Amino acid sequence: MSDARDEVLARVRAALGRPVEPGAPGAPGAPGAPSAPAPVERAYRRAGSLAAAGDAALVDRLVDRLEDYRATVVRCTAADLPAAVAAQLAGAGSVAVPPGLDPAWVAALDGRVGVRVDDPDAPLTHADLDGVGAVLTACRVAVAETGTIVLDAAPDQGRRVLTLLPDRHLCVVRAGQVVAGVPDAVAVLGAHPERPQTWISGPSATSDIELVRVEGVHGPRDLRVLLVDP
Repeated sequence: MSDARDEVLARVRAALGRPVEPGAPGAPGAPGAPSAPAPVERAYRRAGSLAAAGDAALVDRLVDRLEDYRATVVRCTAADLPAAVAAQLAGAGSVAVPPGLDPAWVAALDGRVGVRVDDPDAPLTHADLDGVGAVLTACRVAVAETGTIVLDAAPDQGRRVLTLLPDRHLCVVRAGQVVAGVPDAVAVLGAHPERPQTWISGPSATSDIELVRVEGVHGPRDLRVLLVDP
């Protein structure tokens, strides 16, 4: 091998903590060997610049961002939540729900729309999900600064595909789940790093070369958020 390649490989081994033959190109002390790298300062922002989770200013900021993205936001109390769920899903025909969803939300749909549970033992097929009118889920956390809702596949949110195929997604966000920025959300999500995540900023949308906006290409065209105030 060439001296240049030997040097490159030696540097890779050194970076990985593997032994490098003394005197080899790139080995410590060898001619042309690099000096020890200076430490890199990483002053990452660890928290958002706004108030603590659930603060009224954060919730208002989230609503503003979501509506700017063309999502529909309805605010309600915990007592009114089941009725609000039924109202937002009226006319959907059928609704897919994850297995761990709050039973009171599902009960509110009884007799109004057909409910299909995505049972892990008998999961709905892609064709099934494509055929339902809507999906209903909770969320893990919401980011005020970016207007982003994050799902992490918990039992009340379900598989990622559950919210990607139906045309309407109704997501319940509690005020206490609203955090200031992305660093705050990452800290919350760090409790379960093994879970797949879905980050949602408004309805699915894309634009072609002429900047013609098309919605619903790679996700729900209709995003509705029920924001539960304390």
